[in-house]
Amino acid sequence: MQIVVKRIKQGNNSTLSEIYIDGEFFCYGLEDLVRDVKIKGSTAIPAGSYKLGLNTYGAMNARYKRKFPEVHRGMIEIRDIPNFKYVYIHIGNYFSDTEGCLLVGEYFKLYDGDYAVYESTKAYRMLYELVVEAVGRDVEIIIG
Repeated sequence: MQIVVKRIKQGNNSTLSEIYIDGEFFCYGLEDLVRDVKIKGSTAIPAGSYKLGLNTYGAMNARYKRKFPEVHRGMIEIRDIPNFKYVYIHIGNYFSDTEGCLLVGEYFKLYDGDYAVYESTKAYRMLYELVVEAVGRDVEIIIG
């Protein structure tokens, strides 16, 4: 399985992407603004290829385990990003929700100069089920 995050639009503080799985459009993604210098919790993930894994530690993992007890096996973590740790794919609507991570949604809107994604929980659940099944098979995410 290969996941490609294709950045398509920049807002004042946000970056909108199309997410493809094995060449097929899957959903939209939202990150913070792309910056030359990293600002903790406010910078998009650097372009590149990364492995995905499941992180079973931390407060976010505990929240998602309570929220999705029937399916949650760990947070989808984008691993080995230079100068970044604990970068997840998760639920949220606005750039202020990203915390330096990648949000997913069914559709997007431009609001007051920034992009937002909606139906995030629905997109996340669909993506989560696919990724959890494939994590043992070296899932790769390409961001660019």
